[in-house]
Amino acid sequence: MHVLILGGTAEARRLAELLHGTPDLTVTSSLAGRVTAPRLPAGEVRVGGFGGAEGLLTWVRDHAADVIVDATHPFAGTIGFHAAEAAALAGIPLLALRRPGWTPVEGDRWHEVDSSAEAAASLPALGRRVFLTTGRTGLAAFAGLDGLWFLVRSVEAPEPPFPSAMEVLLDRGPFTLDGERELLRRHRVDVLVTKDSGGAATAPKLTAAREAGLPVVVVRRPPAPPDVPVVPDPHDAVRWIRAHQARGRCGPERFPPTPR
Repeated sequence: MHVLILGGTAEARRLAELLHGTPDLTVTSSLAGRVTAPRLPAGEVRVGGFGGAEGLLTWVRDHAADVIVDATHPFAGTIGFHAAEAAALAGIPLLALRRPGWTPVEGDRWHEVDSSAEAAASLPALGRRVFLTTGRTGLAAFAGLDGLWFLVRSVEAPEPPFPSAMEVLLDRGPFTLDGERELLRRHRVDVLVTKDSGGAATAPKLTAAREAGLPVVVVRRPPAPPDVPVVPDPHDAVRWIRAHQARGRCGPERFPPTPR
């Protein structure tokens, strides 16, 4: 059986590691190619886009993929919808592997919004020194906020346009709580902006902000394709794949959708 993992996340790498070397199983991990030096998963790897749902469908048919696991980032954009369309047309099962989102706890001062544009609009009323952790793309929404200073953390250098008053911190998680505390203190941050990426690797910034009493602007996750089964952990994905392998049949009817 051939498993296609749409990857780029820690969960995708862990899934590839768990499946690597399994008898009668071929695993291909697909990376979007947006990071110059990505962390490569175990097994076969392809890099680059497919060219939309039609291109993905062509790849699936040409390489005889039997199942697709969408383990991309929660903010990866349209790839989830392309995967759902391609899987339906190919008549093969699709699973979404998604880390759970964050939830506020007592003491948090969250301001939840639906877009970077809404996040930018909310900032002048919340602070002047912004810790921006939404990634290297999409900074155009904050470019017009000339009265604010931004500390932008990303894996690679951000793409313009971006804020005029900005310091860039190139770093990759996981991050520690002590490190996040020191970063907020050293840069005199008074508001944090983040996407609801979920997971433990970047969660310490939320704890540090809560301890400091800082407001946090949280961009909610975009809509995901409906009627696609979702699991939160790579081990759950392995069980799903092994069950499919044991049944020995392709087709979405073998794995009816579960409620999101």
